[in-house]
Amino acid sequence: MDTVIIDGLSFALPLFIMAIGGIYSEKSGITNLALEGFQGFGAFIGALSAILIANAFGTDIQDLFYVALLFAMVGGMVFAIIHAVLCIKFKANQVISGVVINILALALTTFLTTQINSLVFGTASDKFQLGVMERFTISGLADIPVIGAIFTNVYPFEVIIIVIAIFAWYLLYKTKFGMRLRACGENPHSVDAAGVDVAKIRYTAVLISGLLSGLGGMCFAYSISANFSSSIYMGYGFLAIAALIFGNWKIIPTLAACLLFGFAKSGGAFIAQSMALPSSYTDLFMILPYVVTLLLLIFFSKSNRAPKALGEIYDKGKR
Repeated sequence: MDTVIIDGLSFALPLFIMAIGGIYSEKSGITNLALEGFQGFGAFIGALSAILIANAFGTDIQDLFYVALLFAMVGGMVFAIIHAVLCIKFKANQVISGVVINILALALTTFLTTQINSLVFGTASDKFQLGVMERFTISGLADIPVIGAIFTNVYPFEVIIIVIAIFAWYLLYKTKFGMRLRACGENPHSVDAAGVDVAKIRYTAVLISGLLSGLGGMCFAYSISANFSSSIYMGYGFLAIAALIFGNWKIIPTLAACLLFGFAKSGGAFIAQSMALPSSYTDLFMILPYVVTLLLLIFFSKSNRAPKALGEIYDKGKR
């Protein structure tokens, strides 16, 4: 049981921070299917920065996690500009824009990773090897039955994500900026009538989604994947989107959905290992989070209420 909780949290929390990014974007009225692309490109920039710095200064790459994290957040935010410009300035179809950005991120980062490894490091590889972060245990709290697993073998990024998530909740629900952002997704014309620049709010929301997705992608790269490669694009962005939909575009219920997906994944791995099943069956158990996603969307999607202006192209002259 402890293993299921520990591994489940390490998967659920990066997923959760990506979902919060999606909530910010969609609460402002911009449909965001590009979380997968933001995650991957952000992780690519973070991994590349760590690799270059480690080689230049002879530093252990595992000690550069916080540097990589910072660059990943910047990389995800910069890549999100494409989606923001297409959807807000050029009024492109938001769903198509998101899908294209995901494809572009996968193709671009895979190509660049291979070329950089070949030209700069002289190795024929499509990966940036990062290793796995060291974990820590909070003594005393870790001895509590069942609950103690939460404080055992904790990745440092889990604490960072919790702190950022609390701040994101406060910003969205307790500040004037958050109120305006939510209003942009419900009735952008009323926001415009109040003298607030709707485009500016939406640009900010999409950039926040890129920043948080880059953070999530870098966490996956330093934990589950132990490297950056095309394997970082495992549908995690779409799981985050499913979680925020199931959570009705609210942060706390979205956390519950992410925890459910995380425990489904770690539970599947635990069952496969306990039964000593062949690798092919282990892969079969790994689809549990996606099966849970389908079931949740089937049974709960009718009761969800998306922001009223979600996906609508804002026309200032239209009333």
